[in-house]
Amino acid sequence: MAYNTQLADMVREYLLRFYQLEIEEKKMFQGLAFIVNGKMCVNVSGQNLMCRFDPVLTESLSEKTGFLPVIMKKRQYKGYCYVEPVGFKSRQDFEFWINLCIDFNGRAGSSKR
Repeated sequence: MAYNTQLADMVREYLLRFYQLEIEEKKMFQGLAFIVNGKMCVNVSGQNLMCRFDPVLTESLSEKTGFLPVIMKKRQYKGYCYVEPVGFKSRQDFEFWINLCIDFNGRAGSSKR
């Protein structure tokens, strides 16, 4: 599945505003992942954003427009969601989701290498 390169450009440009972040891009989850300070932060998957956030926020975030749980191999991933384009149509909504990911990144655990 190809990912939306325009959406990836938007994410990239927004992340670059935060000069203190170390940003790396990697193809994963059939899309383009933005690794921030060594941890997966946000991903562009098809037309959707895939966001990593504090799992305690799942219930409140699930009520937001465009929210979809991440389910892989019949397992729901806690602290991850897809956001369909309707959920980040406005600049304010787009920034909400990216900021949510950045805010959690400092507290998120690193995956084992």
